[in-house]
Amino acid sequence: MVVPIMYNWIILILRSCFPDVQQQNLPVWLALDYLSDLLYLLDIVVRFHTGFLEQGILIRDRARISRCCRRSARLLWDLASVLPTDLLYLRLGPHVPAVRANRLLRTPRLLEAFDRRETRTSYPHAFRIAKLMLYVFVTIHWSSCGYFALSGAIGYGADDWVYPNHSQPGFAHPRRQYLYSFYFSTLILTTVGDTPAPRRQEEFLFMAAGLLLAVMGFATIMGGMSSVIRTLSTAEAAFYPDGDRVKAYLRLQRAGRRLERQVTRWHQHLRMNRKMTNELQILQHLPERLRAEVAVSVHLPTLRKVQLFQSCEQSLLEELVLKLRPQVYSPGEYVCRKGDVGREMYFIREGQLAVVGDDGRTQYAVLGEGLYFGEISIINIRGNKSGNRRTANIKSIGYSDLFCLSKEDLQQVLAEFPSAQAMLEAKGREILLRMNKLDESAEAAEAVQQQELARRVGAAADALDALQTQVARLLAELESSAFKLALRIERLEWQTRGWAGP
Repeated sequence: MVVPIMYNWIILILRSCFPDVQQQNLPVWLALDYLSDLLYLLDIVVRFHTGFLEQGILIRDRARISRCCRRSARLLWDLASVLPTDLLYLRLGPHVPAVRANRLLRTPRLLEAFDRRETRTSYPHAFRIAKLMLYVFVTIHWSSCGYFALSGAIGYGADDWVYPNHSQPGFAHPRRQYLYSFYFSTLILTTVGDTPAPRRQEEFLFMAAGLLLAVMGFATIMGGMSSVIRTLSTAEAAFYPDGDRVKAYLRLQRAGRRLERQVTRWHQHLRMNRKMTNELQILQHLPERLRAEVAVSVHLPTLRKVQLFQSCEQSLLEELVLKLRPQVYSPGEYVCRKGDVGREMYFIREGQLAVVGDDGRTQYAVLGEGLYFGEISIINIRGNKSGNRRTANIKSIGYSDLFCLSKEDLQQVLAEFPSAQAMLEAKGREILLRMNKLDESAEAAEAVQQQELARRVGAAADALDALQTQVARLLAELESSAFKLALRIERLEWQTRGWAGP
């Protein structure tokens, strides 16, 4: 519906104010007119087949849809826009296209289309700017048509302000007429002031109306542009951390130029390469299930590359995906050091990491995109010789984009999937055995210790149950004794009253 409505908004006024345009292409205009009318009618038919929401449920029943459409005020506007006002051609002639002015009543449908497109496009800010420019063009277009029609009413060439006389060379062609009028109206609406001074009352009124419209137009444009810029700034602040506050803090604490430059380069890398470190905050307003689907579609392929999780069920992986936290490391920055307690595991999304010696220079291996490390440190496996401590120094070579999964998050998820926890521990044991970092004797001793501890806990639980049973029995005997004592006291009171009566 955008095309026929815009056709009527732009071409109808053009044909009404420029008679030569209407006369020279009359068959073409009539064909386009009735094609747009056909689209208007089809739009009404489509509305009677379009479902609507009732209490959040999409209604598809044809009878209810038809009843809803007939009761809506929009149907009256739609019918008014397709009234056969063209029959006035029989009386006024085919050179008066203004009889079709009722076709402009379908404008709400155009605004609806713009609103829907703005919410669906991937570039809403560019669409808003384009829509604003379209409004500006239509405004200048209507003003130029009004200027030419006013010039015709006053008389072409009557003074310097109106359109020149057609007798002058080149001013009789319709293209020249429109371009001159468009240029003149642009000068008025942009308040440039490079226009001849008006002399007649009609000219003064047209200039005053144009200047007032220009003021409103400038206010609308500035408001729209400022809204777009503010929205862009808000979105950018939501996607990327505020580097100015960090730099101000470093200057306040006198942390040194070197550290400040490093922080500045880190923030520049995030913005230039579209890296986001706060995905959870960006998606926090989505429903939990929809947020999980978004996270799964983005990060699940990365998680499936980890050998430890390749045999896990889909629901477990979906829960783990929600726990992934993106992190970006600068060149030369250590991700972990040898001997540190391992509390996270990492997945390399982009970049390269080097396994280096204690001197920080000797390079033993390079980890690239798609690899992972630290997975054993987040699972408590009995007999682990490293004791859940890091066994190597890992340093970022360039800028590295990693995913981090903490031990607490993994344990929280595994608490709901005991079978998956047992499977992960078994796979972790296999990996440690291949690495010769599993002390089976210590594992057996720890298993015996765990069994003994479980036995003691069971015995304590049994003793506690027996004690609770004894306490319950004592409480029952106490309640029975209290009840019997109350009965005896009541009997004695009745006997006492009987003796006192005579």
